[in-house]
Amino acid sequence: MTTDYAIINTGGKQYRVREGDTVSVETIPGEVGSDFTFDRVLMTSVDGKLSIGAPAVKGATVIGEISEHGKADKVISLRYKNKTRQRVKRGHRQQFTSVKIKSISAK
Repeated sequence: MTTDYAIINTGGKQYRVREGDTVSVETIPGEVGSDFTFDRVLMTSVDGKLSIGAPAVKGATVIGEISEHGKADKVISLRYKNKTRQRVKRGHRQQFTSVKIKSISAK
């Protein structure tokens, strides 16, 4: 049994995705419920046939549906210097978009 998958590049990161997967990526434009096409596909495995791009596979696309926009949990950064009453505390919440993968096509 072979399962089709692809490796996509978005937001400076690479993700291995299959149909039906939900993946959280850097914020992408679009409304919730609309489709988004990832055209920067680095590798595909469709019907057991492996295609590796240099750098991207020509004609390969991954289509996903935007399911939500949100913010990740807060990450706290603390710099502290001993015996000097010096400290800096900062927090950051990264924005993300959840995408449900609908289809993977090699051409």
